[in-house]
Amino acid sequence: MENIKVLVIDDEKNILESVKMVLSYEDYNVETAATGLDGIELFKKTHPEIVLLDVKMPGFDGIQVLKSLKKIDELPEVIMISGHSGIEEAVEASKLGAFDFLEKPISRDKLLLTVRNAAEKVNLLKENYTLKNITEKKYQLIGRSKELERLRNTIQKVAKTPSTVLITGESGTGKELIARSIHNMSRRSNCKFVQVNCAAIPEELIESELFGHEKGSFTGAYEKKIGKFESAHNGTIFLDEIGDLSLKAQAKVLRVLEEGEIQRVGTADIKKVDVRVIAATNKNLDEEIKKEKFREDLFFRLNVVPIYSPSLRERSEDIPILVDHFVNYYSEENNFRRKSFSEKAIQRFTSYEWKGNVRELRNLIERLMIMSDSKIIDVEDLPENMQPPRAEAPVDFSSVKLWKDFKNLSEKSFLEAKLKEFNFNIARTAREIDLPRSNLYKKIESFDIIVPGNSEADKESPSTPG
Repeated sequence: MENIKVLVIDDEKNILESVKMVLSYEDYNVETAATGLDGIELFKKTHPEIVLLDVKMPGFDGIQVLKSLKKIDELPEVIMISGHSGIEEAVEASKLGAFDFLEKPISRDKLLLTVRNAAEKVNLLKENYTLKNITEKKYQLIGRSKELERLRNTIQKVAKTPSTVLITGESGTGKELIARSIHNMSRRSNCKFVQVNCAAIPEELIESELFGHEKGSFTGAYEKKIGKFESAHNGTIFLDEIGDLSLKAQAKVLRVLEEGEIQRVGTADIKKVDVRVIAATNKNLDEEIKKEKFREDLFFRLNVVPIYSPSLRERSEDIPILVDHFVNYYSEENNFRRKSFSEKAIQRFTSYEWKGNVRELRNLIERLMIMSDSKIIDVEDLPENMQPPRAEAPVDFSSVKLWKDFKNLSEKSFLEAKLKEFNFNIARTAREIDLPRSNLYKKIESFDIIVPGNSEADKESPSTPG
């Protein structure tokens, strides 16, 4: 089979020659070694996908060689070759990770079938490895800021534990990426990662979605349904936007966390599940608890390890790295011609207040990659709302006669310019010009400055990470 490398280690010359001849005829790339030590050295140099290894050899025997090979690289499939007297050793080799064993004298058909099966497994592992790399690239956390380094360190610590995690932060900051990173680095990484968007499921269906239902348990329940918690058994469930869960559903989630038990809708039967729960929200759950919209006991049970997902404003130095990452990703995924961004465009990205955070940045990069005809994307190619403020006409003081009028006109002009510069975010503008927020409000009112309707107008927006 083309591109599959095979290494045969056996002290019998006729075995080496016959096996090499049979496998080479089938287009396998075959190397041979007559001793265990030579085989180990050749293994290091050639990196074969399949090894045929004799159990009984003088000096360094097959079991010792197998242990050495597995320490070097666990991925290659090892097929043991044994005489009748080596059956016990072959069984031991299977426990050490050997794929199969062939008995001497070796049947040609059995040899080809066993090697073919091993090759199919190798190819499947290669495909899985490729898919895993693609997935990891898609879901990796990008950046070198202190905030992101702290986040990575927290993820590494919590991933090794079974503890429940509550991720908080604004929309679009990558809470799902954090949850996936925790799962991928945990002992449950080979099991399912099940994601549930609690805000996207109608209230009347959320219990069925999470815990399943029996056939006929309600109108429209035409067949039995396995819930998300049951699907995630031995894996991880990610409850995104958990602040939108109904109080009734919250009580059932609490039961899963405390007892490890679920109950399908329409049955009294209790089922045990082993699931690691990671939850996320962009709501202030303390406020939701005060409004009696979220259970305090569930909050404490979820908030064992709290993780904050920083906004893009708090790690603006990561923006050029993120831009480069998204350009590479969409170029490879869609076979686009690779484009770049001018220094001015990157500067505009860095100074812009991303209300949608990384998600907004990612979507804009994808749109520009598709729509822009230029090889280098400049400020002029950016959307209207991202264009830098146009130069204002100079204030005309020719008609001003009094010092008081001059001072008021100058002050109004200055405040209007600063408010525009900071997207009419009053809290940030006040901080940047070193003026108490209450004073700024009074001046806006006294000068009749028009502030566009903006939900972010009075929200704190840190200008520097930290």
